[in-house]
Amino acid sequence: MPLTGGCGCGAVRFEISAPLAGSAYCHCTRCQRRTGTAKQASARIEPGSFTLLQGEEHLGVWAPAGGLEKVFCRECGSAVLARAPGDHEVVVVRLGAIDGDPGIRPQAHQFVAYAAPWEPIPDDGLPRFDERIPG
Repeated sequence: MPLTGGCGCGAVRFEISAPLAGSAYCHCTRCQRRTGTAKQASARIEPGSFTLLQGEEHLGVWAPAGGLEKVFCRECGSAVLARAPGDHEVVVVRLGAIDGDPGIRPQAHQFVAYAAPWEPIPDDGLPRFDERIPG
């Protein structure tokens, strides 16, 4: 600790001061279209543990109806985090935005009802949920 991370071009940098609370793969169509991949991996963070070190002026937000705001770097397009609409408390950070080993591994697959037909979900023994992980 702390964990550090940022976007691909380095304009956005952040720090996380507490261990990540949980992690999962998301197979929803929003994540597929936003990332260009079949799934994305994110981790929940402890409230108050995220600090934006630089680049607030480079952050863009996509706020889809009924979902978390997707926050990205407007310079390079890197997905960085997600948060509740109207609340700048960070809820989820993208594992790919973290420098090095995040110290956690995805523990489930969510929104598998929308999984990409062109990439089967691996038989990795993780629990699968048709929609959002309960709780």
